[in-house]
Amino acid sequence: MNHRFSIAILVLGVGLAACSTDEAAGTVADFGDIVVTDPVLEFDPSGTTATLIVSTTLNAVCAVTYGIDGPFGFIATDSDMGAGSGHRDHRPMMTGLQPGTEYQYRLQGVAEDGLIYQSAVFTFTTPSADTAGDFGSNLAVGALVADVSSEFSNDFSAENAVDGDLSTQWSSKGDGDDAFITIDLGELLDVTAVGFRTRSMSDGSATTETFTVEVDGAVYGPFPAGIIPSEVSFRGRVLTYRVETSSGGNTGAVEVEAFFG
Repeated sequence: MNHRFSIAILVLGVGLAACSTDEAAGTVADFGDIVVTDPVLEFDPSGTTATLIVSTTLNAVCAVTYGIDGPFGFIATDSDMGAGSGHRDHRPMMTGLQPGTEYQYRLQGVAEDGLIYQSAVFTFTTPSADTAGDFGSNLAVGALVADVSSEFSNDFSAENAVDGDLSTQWSSKGDGDDAFITIDLGELLDVTAVGFRTRSMSDGSATTETFTVEVDGAVYGPFPAGIIPSEVSFRGRVLTYRVETSSGGNTGAVEVEAFFG
């Protein structure tokens, strides 16, 4: 069976418009002043989530507020374990988006010296449903976690990798390439594609590059980790996802996926 897997990337010109805040007061400055390059928006193929990727010239705690109109209504920050402290590489994930819809957003951040940076209001449009890609049903959502290499804490438990929520994640406790998670689908099912949405830290660690899937002693892969699933063809119930290569550290997954469709 053929599937259409696609990813949409949009470069955003945050520094192209002046911020309408009061820089003269010394409390609010233009966010564009600390942007290294124009931010990039990486859309999930479903059109329901988007990760805003931006680097700053100084350490800051950053967030993006977003919404369809009027008051923004939503806010996203880094899911990095160290998001409470300033850093320079930021990846806030916006969730709950509607496909084919225009959103307003604003970037803002607080530097270590207390200075607040804020961008003007910009817009982006999510991919429409007919270009989002046909994955079928993700059988892993709600699956039983039968085994896991380790968990960093209760907030980063293995169940987060099968809850269907892209704003949560499972993190191992420093397992690096030895991280694994085993899930039980509850019955024998035909699987046509698998995915491993890697978590990552702002310092570049904890990023899974490739993974394998073990089913009844057979090993499939390695496959590239990320938001684009890889096609397979097997029938199984208990699936073990293993990190094959990574940047080390607290590796884990936002979601592990097993599609049928």
